[in-house]
Amino acid sequence: MTDMTTNTSTSTVPAPVVTIDGPSGSGKGTIAKLLADKLGFSLLDSGALYRLTALAALNAGADLEDESAVASIAANLDIRFAIAGGEVSAVLAGEDVSRDIRMERVSMAASKVAALPAVRDALLQRQRDFRALPGLVADGRDMGTTVFPDAPVKVFLTASAEERARRRFDQLQGRGVSVSLRDLLEDIRARDDRDMNRAASPLAPAEDAVVLDSTDIDIDGVLQKVLELVQKNIS
Repeated sequence: MTDMTTNTSTSTVPAPVVTIDGPSGSGKGTIAKLLADKLGFSLLDSGALYRLTALAALNAGADLEDESAVASIAANLDIRFAIAGGEVSAVLAGEDVSRDIRMERVSMAASKVAALPAVRDALLQRQRDFRALPGLVADGRDMGTTVFPDAPVKVFLTASAEERARRRFDQLQGRGVSVSLRDLLEDIRARDDRDMNRAASPLAPAEDAVVLDSTDIDIDGVLQKVLELVQKNIS
């Protein structure tokens, strides 16, 4: 297992960044991973940082609405990312928590802590430190608007709430988890509302982002469209 470092490039020319933003369930994580592999770029799953913060806060019994307490946890996270067999693992305080941070309760908690400005400030530089040659693919909700506003390629990937709920339902069912499609749809709509209306870096496409609706497009189709954008804008 190899550690993934977050050093910045020493080149005077910033490493190219492809940002892929969008709501939960839009497929941005899958596309980001496939794209990074195709291009040989590093990968930043910004959502994992907020999930790790949320998990650490839950483990500490912190009040998720206590902004200063959660921000302190974010600023002092003992985290690293490791890669083995093509899979990226999230390690918190020496423990692989890759599965834990994908639990629904952690996902909902992550959406709540991500709405706290002090938490976002605490994690901002950590995210920017992932930028290094040959390049970076960063997925999240404000990669193109706040974290990497100078990225040469910005994509905002979306899909209908119903389609995103169905995808999540199929994913969880495949893991043997019993869930209600109706509950998942309600959770997604609530998360969308919270993400789009938060005061700090609300979910929205950057002005120069290309918006792709993946409701009726498969993964290969979306990947091809993004690759075309990269080929056109990154030499």
